[in-house]
Amino acid sequence: MQEDFLHYIWKHKAFKSVVLKTTQEEAIRIVNLGQHNHNSGPDFFNAQLVIAEQLWAGNVEIHVKSSDWYVHHHETDTAYDNVILHVVWEHDADIFRKDNSVIPTLELKHYVDQRYSTNYKKLLKSKTWINCESRFGETDDFLLNNWLERLYIERLEQKSETITSLLMVSQNNWEAVLFKMLLKNFGLKVNGPSFLSIASSFDYGIFRKLLDKIHNVEALLFGQAGLLERNDIEEPYFTDLQEKYGYLKQKFNIDNSNVVPAQFFRLRPPNFPTIRLSQFANLYTLEPHLFSKMISLKTLEAYYEFFNKGVSQFWRTHYTFSTASKVSKKSMTKSFIDLLIINTIIPLKFSYAKAQGKATDEELFTLIKALKLENNSIVSKFLELKSIERNALSSQALLQLKQEYCDKNRCLHCTIGNSLIVKK
Repeated sequence: MQEDFLHYIWKHKAFKSVVLKTTQEEAIRIVNLGQHNHNSGPDFFNAQLVIAEQLWAGNVEIHVKSSDWYVHHHETDTAYDNVILHVVWEHDADIFRKDNSVIPTLELKHYVDQRYSTNYKKLLKSKTWINCESRFGETDDFLLNNWLERLYIERLEQKSETITSLLMVSQNNWEAVLFKMLLKNFGLKVNGPSFLSIASSFDYGIFRKLLDKIHNVEALLFGQAGLLERNDIEEPYFTDLQEKYGYLKQKFNIDNSNVVPAQFFRLRPPNFPTIRLSQFANLYTLEPHLFSKMISLKTLEAYYEFFNKGVSQFWRTHYTFSTASKVSKKSMTKSFIDLLIINTIIPLKFSYAKAQGKATDEELFTLIKALKLENNSIVSKFLELKSIERNALSSQALLQLKQEYCDKNRCLHCTIGNSLIVKK
């Protein structure tokens, strides 16, 4: 038996509450269960209970055994002076207040349906990919879809915390935050850390001053990425960037000593850092007021059209400074744009709307549901267990479910886990 399970039982009133009695045979009637406290102090604040015909207002503390009160040294902590009911699974000792009066105790094991604890123990004992793997397919479609929507909002809330941190660093400059997030996500999984370190290696104001000429922007980005440090390339474009970067480095007093090196290894040529950085530079050169544009666009097709940008002239015939390729605009693919929308645009729009006191749930739900289901091992495994709506909301929500609930054994906080615990 675990305290988390007892918290769940009390919070959801998952017990026979008609004839509750304390261990001293005093009748208990619940007026208000109280507010669940996830920090230090009693487990539930501001409960209201009628005990032996007397209305009490105060806190509720929950333990597996009554004696745990002393194990946790609550008798010396004034935060527990206002406990009006001690809820336990097993009563093995009376607990006294400072005035030597007994704190009323409710022994839950007499009132909880045995199947609840049995089902819960089965979940936690499971050694499969997720605790409910064998029963995940039983989940009601309506319940699952509602839970996935809540999980997706939860995921956006988590991402908004990162955005809030970036806003503090940039003194509430949304353009600067977009710049950092977008450059990071242009690097995808392999070069994301490198590209973020590039974005953090100079002030956004410097970048803004260079947007009138793409080669100046490329010189800054390639130089900070450490891609201009070779001395064996005689290509005029390369030496021109080297010269420009040397000038910018001295003028703005910048260095790249803390930048994570960009990687080419095991990447397909369209994902080479050279191509992604040129696409990024070209995008900003053509659309210098990017943030206002991102906020104003509504539909998926509008984003596809907007991001349909390629590379600068040199990169239309190259993947590296020394390797030529067939002539191509090397435009961003729809699948790449999808990732930018999922990881940058939607979280930013969500956070900006929150900051403005506006609701955008419907708009963002429409946009995320228009995107294809992401293809990864976690999503694929869930699809083996149950048929799920195939869109990016589902895949993002399933990632949240696996990472924040399944991997952490938080079945009691999961709608699916809750439904299986009470299922006959």
